[in-house]
Amino acid sequence: SRGQSLVECSLVLGPLLLLLLGIIQFGFIFNTYVTLTNATREAARAGTIVVYDRTLSKSQNDLVRNEAIRTTLLSSLNLLSTTAPQLTTGATWSQSGLTLTNGDLTVAYEIPTGVTDSDPRTGERITVNATYHQDLIVPLIANLLPRDAGGRLALTGKVTMVIN
Repeated sequence: SRGQSLVECSLVLGPLLLLLLGIIQFGFIFNTYVTLTNATREAARAGTIVVYDRTLSKSQNDLVRNEAIRTTLLSSLNLLSTTAPQLTTGATWSQSGLTLTNGDLTVAYEIPTGVTDSDPRTGERITVNATYHQDLIVPLIANLLPRDAGGRLALTGKVTMVIN
């Protein structure tokens, strides 16, 4: 009967430890998701209130707006890593139509019906999409979650706002 308690403890301890590690991993993922969502919202808001400079062209003003978005996003990530491989951003933006991309950060402009395209982009929608690659620290739990090519969980924050 003295060995029975030890056997029961060893049978219960494994699943209990796995459950505890799963809770810890989920806590890290949830913290990253909430932080990324808030940072994306702050970045989109910063993009909507950029003051239009009449001495610059429309594309130069868009670059100023995009850099304000990138800077705000990076500063709003708090304790999350703002460098590759978790979040990749650089100095150059690539453009495809009204969508500009800088690594894991995408800024898309949309002209809604009834709004005419103008240089200040007043009334147009701006969508900020950021992808963060979260490290998974518990190997057994990591095998149950979808992962990108680097073995990380890709979390996305996406916010759309109207430019003032």
